[in-house]
Amino acid sequence: MTSNATDAFVWVWLPGKTAPIVAGRIEKHGTLHHFTYGRSYREREDAIALSPFELPLQAGTFEPVGMNTIHSCLRDAAPDAWGRRVIGYRHPDLAADELDYLLLSGSDRIGALDFQASAAEYVPREANHSKLDDLLQAAQLLEAQQRLPPELEHALIRGTSIGGARPKALIDQGGKHFIAKFASSTDVYPIVKAEYIAMRLAALAGLSVAPVSLTSALGKDVLLIERFDRADTAAGTIRRFMLSGLSLLELNEMEARYASYGELADRVRQRFADPKPTLEELYRRLIFNVLVGNTDDHARNHSAFWDGRQLSLTPAYDICPQLRTGQEATQAMNIGGTAGNASTLANVLSVCDKFQLREADARTIITQLITVLEDQWQAVCDEAGLAQTERTRLWGRVVLNPYCLQGWPFAT
Repeated sequence: MTSNATDAFVWVWLPGKTAPIVAGRIEKHGTLHHFTYGRSYREREDAIALSPFELPLQAGTFEPVGMNTIHSCLRDAAPDAWGRRVIGYRHPDLAADELDYLLLSGSDRIGALDFQASAAEYVPREANHSKLDDLLQAAQLLEAQQRLPPELEHALIRGTSIGGARPKALIDQGGKHFIAKFASSTDVYPIVKAEYIAMRLAALAGLSVAPVSLTSALGKDVLLIERFDRADTAAGTIRRFMLSGLSLLELNEMEARYASYGELADRVRQRFADPKPTLEELYRRLIFNVLVGNTDDHARNHSAFWDGRQLSLTPAYDICPQLRTGQEATQAMNIGGTAGNASTLANVLSVCDKFQLREADARTIITQLITVLEDQWQAVCDEAGLAQTERTRLWGRVVLNPYCLQGWPFAT
C-alpha cells in the first residue's frame, strides 16, 4: 500500500445498541481533517453528538481549531505509539497519516467509534483470537525488530487500536474483555507488577478503578485490565462512548502540556452529572498519583463516559509508579498550585478549593490515602510476588517519596 486515504466514514455504536451506524464523514483537506455529520444520522431521534464541545450535532462541516489537525474526540479512537509501530511493520511502504492509522488499526478500539472506507457496509478489522503466549511472542519479536512468522503476523492487529506506548493486546477471556499489557525489553524495573500494585492500592483506598489481575505468558508477567467500555448483553456487546481528558479540553498531543487539573475540574462543574462527588474523586486521584509517584497522569489518562446528554468519570486506569533519578518531580497534567506543578502534598492541598473541598476535608483525604498505602503495601506486594529488592527500590523512594511528603503533616 503506497497511497494515503483522503476520507473515511465514522461509524458509531449509539448508547445501548449492539451494532454500529454511520455518523458522518472525515475528509482530508491539506493537513486538516474536516468532519460532517450525515443528514440521515442527524435526523435520528437517538443520534448523539460525538463531542458536546468540538462536534455539536448540527449541519455543516467542522474544521479542527487551534493546533488540531483532526478533532480530538476522533483522535481518541486512533492508535498511539505501540499501535502505530505495529501498523508500520505490517505496511512498511506506507507513509501513514492519521486517516491511514484510523483505517488500518483494529476495529475493537476503546470507546464506541470505528472507521471504514465504506458508508454502506461495516466490515470489522479483527484478527482471530490468539493465545496470550502468541501475542507476547509477537510483541517481543516486533520490539526486537525481528521478522514475525506468518502464524504471528496478524496476532497483534487487535491491539493496534488502543492507546499508549507499551506493548499490549486485546483479549477476551471467561466472558470478559481485557487489555493485556506486556513487559518490555526496555523495562528497568518490573513495571507490570508496579502498575498492578498501584491499581490494587487505589482500589483499596476507595478510588473507582478498573479491575486488574496478574497472569503470565512465556514466563513473563502480564497485566490484565478489565475493560469498562464494554458491556455484554443477551442481544450482544454494547460499546460505551468515551472522551479523553485531552478531548474534553479540546487539545491535541502537542498541547497536552497545557492541560491542567483545574481546567478539567471546570469541565466537571460545567457538564458532568453529579459534579460534587466527581470533583472529590478527581482530587483523590490527583493525591494518589502524587503519593505513589505516578507522574504519567497526562490528560489521555483521564476519561469520561458520554451518553449524549451528560458526562461521567470513567474508572481510573494507567496508574503506575515511575522511577525517578532525583527527588523533585512534577505531574504530567498541571496542578496549578502555589508551587506550580510540583508533585508535593502541600501543592496539592493549595488547590483543594478548585475541587469544592475545604482544606480540613482535603487534609482528611490525604491522611486516609497515606494510611492505606502504609497498611496495605506489603500485602499487595505479596499478591504481586514483588521481590524484596524491588519493594525497597519503590517504597520510600517512589511510593511515599520524601519530596511529596516535605512538611507533612502540615501545621494547622
